[in-house]
Amino acid sequence: KYKNQISIKIGLECEYFPEYIHWLKGIIKEYKLDYIIFGNHHFHTDEKFPYFGRNTDSVDMLELYEESAIEGMESGLFAYLAHPDLFHFIGDPALYEQEFRRLCVYLKEKQIPIEINQLGLADHRQYPNPAFLKIAESVGNTAIIGCDAHHPSALLDTDSQQACKKLAEQYHLPLVKVFPQLSR
Repeated sequence: KYKNQISIKIGLECEYFPEYIHWLKGIIKEYKLDYIIFGNHHFHTDEKFPYFGRNTDSVDMLELYEESAIEGMESGLFAYLAHPDLFHFIGDPALYEQEFRRLCVYLKEKQIPIEINQLGLADHRQYPNPAFLKIAESVGNTAIIGCDAHHPSALLDTDSQQACKKLAEQYHLPLVKVFPQLSR
């Protein structure tokens, strides 16, 4: 009934595990996915490597997070990086600033928006992180609001959507509404 009025896209949030990229490309083709979003939760595997969202003051882990975020985005498969501020670094703020500035500069150069994550806000997680948003503001990034719909009801959470929009305004991060789709 609404085919000329509504465009529905199909996408997934996926990890970047180099060993499985060939498999992921097959899934993209088989299911005719329009986009995938990079959720950087683990370094190259979830079988041996700890979750990036845990509290840590490890500089090595911080550097691995940033390196893997950029490496995954360089694959060209992902529309953007989900919850780029997922990493919960509790060490030296200057090191946090250094590594996340590097990520924000990379994303800006590639014209990839940073995500302001609605689920993180609604669940009172460590993200969206004001320190990260401040860095993104100073770099001049654009932003996109990511629903991170673990449950379909998240799509109806207009309060969190509005709160994310207010964060974008507060940190002068212009919202983008469209991002590149995968070429098939």
